[in-house]
Amino acid sequence: MNVVVQKFGGTSVRNEEMRRAAAHHVEHEVKQGRKVVAVVSAMGRKGDPYATDTLLSLLDNNYHHARRESDLLISCGEIISAVVLTDLLRSSGIKVQAMTGAQAGIRTNDAFGEARIMNMECQGLQKALENTDVVVVAGFQGSTSQGDITTLGRGGSDTTAAALAAALEADRVEIFTDVEGIMTADPRIVEKAAMIQSVTYEEICNLANQGAKVIHPRAVEIAMQAKIPMRIRSTLSENKGTLVAAGVSYNNRLVTSIAHLSGITQITVKSEENLNVSADVFESMTEADISVDFINIQPSSVIYTVPDARKDEAVKLLQDKGYEPHCLPGCAKVSAVGAGMTGVPGVASKIVAALTEENIQIYQSADSHTTIWVLVRGEDMEKAVCALHNVFQLDNAQ
Repeated sequence: MNVVVQKFGGTSVRNEEMRRAAAHHVEHEVKQGRKVVAVVSAMGRKGDPYATDTLLSLLDNNYHHARRESDLLISCGEIISAVVLTDLLRSSGIKVQAMTGAQAGIRTNDAFGEARIMNMECQGLQKALENTDVVVVAGFQGSTSQGDITTLGRGGSDTTAAALAAALEADRVEIFTDVEGIMTADPRIVEKAAMIQSVTYEEICNLANQGAKVIHPRAVEIAMQAKIPMRIRSTLSENKGTLVAAGVSYNNRLVTSIAHLSGITQITVKSEENLNVSADVFESMTEADISVDFINIQPSSVIYTVPDARKDEAVKLLQDKGYEPHCLPGCAKVSAVGAGMTGVPGVASKIVAALTEENIQIYQSADSHTTIWVLVRGEDMEKAVCALHNVFQLDNAQ
C-alpha cells in the first residue's frame, strides 16, 4: 500500500473551519490513490473545551493525583478529535475508521505522562487500511502491555505520527500546523523571516531542541532512523511547506535558521577548597531532576544554566551543600543552526562581531558541528535574533 501519514495539531482541528481544511488534505491524498493515516491532537489550546490543559484543569490542584489517572483523563481529548474528524470524513463519502493510540498498536512503558514507545504492534491498523481509505488515530497516547492508557508528553502527537510512519513504511509524514513551514527565524521577531524549502533531519532536530516549536525532536529522530521524508505544512494552504530529509541541498548557506529560548538562569558556583565541585553540583541537579545546559567546567568552578522556573530550587540545593552560587536570571539562548557551517572557519567570529556591534553582551557560548549557541540577557534576545538573521542574510533563504 502507498501510505501517507498526516498529523494535524490542536489548532488544525480546533473548529469546524479548520477541521474542514484538514479533511481537504486527507481527501486529496485519497483521490491520488493513497491510504491515509491521519493523526490528530486534542482540539485547540487551553480554554478550548477539550484541549489537554483544559482537561487537566478539571483536577483539584491541591490533590496529588496519580499520573495514571491523569493520562486516562487527558487521552480523551485526542479520542474526541479522532471521532469528530472521522465523522466529517465519512459525511464526504470517505471510507474511514477511528482508532485510539492503543488500538493502532502503540505499546509504551509505564512512565505515565512521559511514556516512551517500546514496541509497535500495527497488525490491526494494517488490516483496517486494507478495508478503508483512511484511519484516524488519536495521537499523544498508547498503552502499556497491561492495557493501561499512557500519554507521550508534550509533542506526543508528532511522535505518534513518525512512529506509525516508520512501522507502516509510509511514503512520507506531513505535519500540518498554523505556519507555512520552517522559517529562518520567528516571524513575530524578524519581519523578513523567510520560509526554508528544505532542511536536513539534523538541522530540524537542533532547531527543535533550541526553541523552535514546529515539531518535536523525538519525531524527527524516528523519521531519520527510518529514512522517511517529512513535510512541515500549513493546514490553510496548498503550499508544500518545508521538506525534511537526508542529503538536501544547502544552496551554499552557512546558517539555516536562528532559534531562541528564553527564561534561562545562569548559575556560577566557585570553590577553591573542593576540586570536585562540578561532580557535586551536577549530582545535586540530577537528584532533583533539574535539566542543565550551557556547561563550562573549570578546576575550581562550574558555570551552567537552568530554567528560570527551577532557579530557586537549584540555588537552595547548592546552599544546602555549603556553596554560595551567583545567579543571573532572565537570560536567553540564541542559536545559529546550519549543516553548512561544518568545518567552515569564521562563523563564530561573525556572530560575535554582529552582537558586539549591537552592544549585546555574550555571557556564554558553545558550539557543535552544526550549531553555535550564545547566552544573552533576555531583554537583548530579539535584537540578537535580528542581528544574526541580518548578518547571515537569511531573508534570501531558499
